[in-house]
Amino acid sequence: MSTAHPILEVQGLCKSFPVGENFLGKPTGWVQAVNNVSFSIANGETLGLVGESGCGKSTVSRLVLRLIEADRGTIRFDGHDMRAAGREALRQIRRNVQFIQQDPYSSLDPLMTIGDIIEESLIVHRIGRADERRAMVRDVLGKVGIRADMMDRTPHEFSGGQRQRICIARALVLEPKLIIADEPVSALDVSVQSQVLNLMLDLQEQMNLSFLFIAHDLTVVEHMSDRVAVMYLGQIVELASDTDIYSNPGHPYTRLLLAAAPRVDAGPAPRRRDHLQGEIPSPLDPPSGCPFHPRCPNKLPICEQIMPPLADSGNGHLVACHNSEGTGAPSKSHTRNPQPNQGELTS
Repeated sequence: MSTAHPILEVQGLCKSFPVGENFLGKPTGWVQAVNNVSFSIANGETLGLVGESGCGKSTVSRLVLRLIEADRGTIRFDGHDMRAAGREALRQIRRNVQFIQQDPYSSLDPLMTIGDIIEESLIVHRIGRADERRAMVRDVLGKVGIRADMMDRTPHEFSGGQRQRICIARALVLEPKLIIADEPVSALDVSVQSQVLNLMLDLQEQMNLSFLFIAHDLTVVEHMSDRVAVMYLGQIVELASDTDIYSNPGHPYTRLLLAAAPRVDAGPAPRRRDHLQGEIPSPLDPPSGCPFHPRCPNKLPICEQIMPPLADSGNGHLVACHNSEGTGAPSKSHTRNPQPNQGELTS
């Protein structure tokens, strides 16, 4: 992994959404979806962003892409201020920042051939002549394991895993530097997920890609990520290397997520089967102090009053907790890409 400046830097990102209207048409309340989120991604690195549904993960991805506008904060891609970029400058940046959506069924136009779907990005960015673009489409389809002679078929002729490969090809055809993948395998069968994940890892190595990989499945995040950021109620509560997160989690929320995750390794000391209690508080009425304290088994009186800062507990392991010395999960071996890339049938 490169030690050069980060390909993506996010600082103090905030976003609130209006809720309801009074008789004057003004909002009756606000939901703080993202609250002071900061992180960076290095060249060739994958940052996993994980948390329960509704924690703000997908909102972060859309803010970074400027599909929605942030209220506050900075977003710098490859040294360029994305929030200050005009329309043409943003179009050039977006050539290097591509998006893979969660659902491969709804993200592909059913009336277009897959060749036309992938070529559309090249046309928008005014790249190449028609024959050159078709050659680029054939090449990128080969990279994701889809035969070039299938480019005139429509999406309904492909399986779910093949459709997600097509979505990956659409993202790769512009040769981006950063891919934001929002739950890219959650809509796929378990038997297909590992094939798509291994494909993404192989392509990352071949093309020196960086990923912001968003998921709620901790097993998937562990398989993909170099570092992991854990979100809760719009905030990052822990950020560390994947090894540190899984072997020595510092935040009680992270420990409970790990304890509740399915265990696939056969180590001698199984994780404690603790479970998260209660529901995520309403973002319309968030708790005072630490947002996790109503569900925390180790809370202190200070937790109900003061928001803990995201502080370095050692070796760059950031934790937002007043009582982060609680019992962590036992250590375990950690291996990326544990399963071979078997590929998927393409006919």
